[in-house]
Amino acid sequence: MLISHNETDLRELLANARVIAVVGHSERPYRTSYQIAVYLRHAGYKVYPVNPEVSSIDGEICYPSLSEVPEPIDIVNVFRRSQFLADVVEQAAAVKAKAVWAQLGVESAEAAAAAEDAHLPLVMDMCIKVEHRRLLG
Repeated sequence: MLISHNETDLRELLANARVIAVVGHSERPYRTSYQIAVYLRHAGYKVYPVNPEVSSIDGEICYPSLSEVPEPIDIVNVFRRSQFLADVVEQAAAVKAKAVWAQLGVESAEAAAAAEDAHLPLVMDMCIKVEHRRLLG
């Protein structure tokens, strides 16, 4: 289920979310995934870093997979290349996440089909930070 990129749908998704898992969260402060995760924390979301290559980020546990995040996930924010998006969508569906949000430049027809099959809302090729600031800022 591809969420249309209209303001009402996006605002509702962001306003109702509480827990965001950031897949591909880097431990390096100069990386976009790190900076956006910091922004989301400051905006009031509980953010869980998900990256199998890193054990902790700024003293917080970094989870190797979505299945290990310790509470239900509202939005899976994806910082992986487009070729990996369908797999992340399938993992998000398996943990019953409420939505998947793929960052700028990340889109995949295969992921859209997987999201549709799973009845999982999917936003592709949009920056969650930019949209949060614009819609709820």
